[in-house]
Amino acid sequence: MLVLEDITQKNRSARIADWYEKVFPKVGAYIKRQGGSLEEAKELFQEALVIYFEKISGGNFQPDKSDDAYLFGMVKHLWFKHLQTQQQWDDLDPTDTREELTAELRVEKLVLLLKQSGQRCLELLQSFYYERLSMQKVSERFGYKSERSATVQKYKCLEKLRAEVKDKSLNYEDFLD
Repeated sequence: MLVLEDITQKNRSARIADWYEKVFPKVGAYIKRQGGSLEEAKELFQEALVIYFEKISGGNFQPDKSDDAYLFGMVKHLWFKHLQTQQQWDDLDPTDTREELTAELRVEKLVLLLKQSGQRCLELLQSFYYERLSMQKVSERFGYKSERSATVQKYKCLEKLRAEVKDKSLNYEDFLD
């Protein structure tokens, strides 16, 4: 175990070199197995060394394990904290937000075009496509004499919508994910 007197003497550099020789290969292998990089392993090991020296210079710190095991345990703890932080940043991925905004814009564009084709068409298409009503139910809801009349009206609404898209020089792909 390293004691405070050892820190103040010349062997500090030798001790750190010894840890790099004995402990760092284990740390590097562990971080690599966990999906990390050599660079991350180096950073975490250096951070663990700094924390370790700060604790020992406090005076009342005595690890209950060997220095090597304690350092390795600290690196593992720091790695888990690093992963948690990384996960939080991944959850805030700006590409997800961009994709959501793009999808919202597509929906808004489509709703605007549907409104331009008329309220009745909007309601009819909404009933069929979003509410998933059968053509029989659509004909009853809108007062058409038959299912065939409702189908024809739905076709006319779709044609009106296609014409709006064509007039605006939009592509159908603009509305797809």
